[in-house]
Amino acid sequence: MESFSPQFFILTLALVGVVIIVAALLSGLIDRSDVPQVAVFLALGAILGPAGLQLLDVSLDSPILRIVATLSLVLVLFTDAVSLSLTEVRRHRLLAFLVLGPGTLLSAVLMALAAWWLLDFSLPSAAMIGAALASTDPVMLRGFLKRPGLPEPVRLALRLESGLNDIVLLPIILGTMALLSHSGTLGFESARLALELFLLGPGAGVAVGLLALGALELVRRKTGVRRDYESLYSLGVAFAAYAAAEAVHGSGFLAAFSAGLTIAALDVELCDCFLEYGQTTAEMTLLFTFILFGSSLIWQGLLVLDLTTLLFAMAVVLVRPIAFFLSLARAKLDRRSRLLIAWFGPRGLSSLLLILVPVFAGVAGSEQLFVICCLVVLLSVVLHGSSLMLLGREESPAISVSADQTAAATPSKSNPGEIEPTTVENDSDRISVEELRALQFAGAPVVIVDARAEPSFNSSKFRAQGALRILPDRAVRRISELNVPRQSWIVVFCA
Repeated sequence: MESFSPQFFILTLALVGVVIIVAALLSGLIDRSDVPQVAVFLALGAILGPAGLQLLDVSLDSPILRIVATLSLVLVLFTDAVSLSLTEVRRHRLLAFLVLGPGTLLSAVLMALAAWWLLDFSLPSAAMIGAALASTDPVMLRGFLKRPGLPEPVRLALRLESGLNDIVLLPIILGTMALLSHSGTLGFESARLALELFLLGPGAGVAVGLLALGALELVRRKTGVRRDYESLYSLGVAFAAYAAAEAVHGSGFLAAFSAGLTIAALDVELCDCFLEYGQTTAEMTLLFTFILFGSSLIWQGLLVLDLTTLLFAMAVVLVRPIAFFLSLARAKLDRRSRLLIAWFGPRGLSSLLLILVPVFAGVAGSEQLFVICCLVVLLSVVLHGSSLMLLGREESPAISVSADQTAAATPSKSNPGEIEPTTVENDSDRISVEELRALQFAGAPVVIVDARAEPSFNSSKFRAQGALRILPDRAVRRISELNVPRQSWIVVFCA
């Protein structure tokens, strides 16, 4: 597995194909059954690994792991940033501050103290593993956050945390690594390290983001860009930002986040395109990474299982509820909401990717940190995954349609059983406001649907009068539930 032979190349392509096929076929079953998607792909990795079919054997020094793990962390950070609604953060700034500030940092500190006390780690090693294990996994939370009966403050808090806490924790790991590599140096050297870490990386990300947005806007005006290709364009921006920062000795990971944040702040349409197409590509990369870990690496955590490591793993799981109950004391949340936020902080791929940063950098003792993280992640998959399954699902609230909306979907003819055909001379897939009014004036059954993605909808004050709010990922099912007549014109507002 360590040389790029033809067999290695074929096996890699086969694995990518397996990930895509299995993810697609099981997506509906996983969503309905609440089986953790992570567990499915870890099991698939175990089947393909040395203990199973012996098709895959990945070690910490395998080139494929370094490449895929780096790409995955870049995509995690970029996706977190580009999916961010700045308007939503400003609207709920107290909750965001409590979750990302006291909640995340207190969790990291308490976990670091547990590692220092129970495992006898040095303070730098304890700081790195505490920061890595304080990260919550967005892939494991995805199904939970889509539950229809979940209180909105819980959904918001966990979405903000899983989307942004990596950027709070990553500098702790990078800073500790920098101090370890230059121990005993102060003054000018420390200032240089801080410059490289906190200015060059983010600065390169912002610069690449601005240049990319400028070029895209220019081409949009001149020739236009296909919507699906704009999502691929976003991925190109993420990788370009990473490379630019590494070229100037900055942090490519911080650059990827900064580039995504620049896009989120300046180009909502590009964010929507990424959420529609690019986010699925990013998720496939993450699931592929889970298979690599599941082949053999993550199971190494079971080899260090003893009373001390088990106590530490349990302490990590229990520390978070304590930290978040204390941190959310000022938030206007009921007890159940605080309990849900405090408990559902699963450890998963994010923790493993963060602890791999010092492993790939060759930091002394970092491989031991990785193995301990594997044990905690396995425990988290079992505990938090089973909690999801035991929690059950609340029924989705019925979709209500106002009188105006019902009238818009009903023909205004004297005989509703006979609908005269109405035509609009239009060769494109777009319809103008004038053409829409012409349809309505002619008495055609017209239903207006607001299918904007969440970032666009939340950040805009514009609302289409009488429009149904339907999320784009389940539009066909929602239209069917509304019993909209098949002869109706469905006009979708999506930009």
